[in-house]
Amino acid sequence: MQETAKSLREVIKSQMESLLAISEDEAAHKTQPDKWSKKEILGHLIDSAANNQMKFVKLLEESEAAIIGYKQDNWVQTQKYQEANWQELLTLWAAYNSHLAHIIEHTPEEVLSHKLTVNSSGPFTLEFIMKDYVEHLKHHLLQILPKANLRSTFKMVY
Repeated sequence: MQETAKSLREVIKSQMESLLAISEDEAAHKTQPDKWSKKEILGHLIDSAANNQMKFVKLLEESEAAIIGYKQDNWVQTQKYQEANWQELLTLWAAYNSHLAHIIEHTPEEVLSHKLTVNSSGPFTLEFIMKDYVEHLKHHLLQILPKANLRSTFKMVY
């Protein structure tokens, strides 16, 4: 999992300058009323980090677990990311993901086969969930920074 942790850290480091260059107005701009702004996409990534931290830790403790997924649109709306400060969201996003890289880096190999079921889908191994998390993050960063040099192979599986 060293490569996965390294990849996550590299994404944060390589994209932070471009993310910081986005103005507050640009971050809040919605291309359509029913689409997320850059702030809301980043907020979703913060929510994803929180939910994945729970999955990671749960599977570090248990060999099998089942959870109910979260309502991502509701989470974004309820937390009012559209009204949040862009710079503060970036700071939280970067710090949270640095912590997830730390967890991934220190995950013992013997627990990578632990399995999680989400909304009756799966089971998914901890190794898959960790790798997929980084791909999910890249997928959404490409929505914020379409010209970023990121390859995402993300496919929604649960």
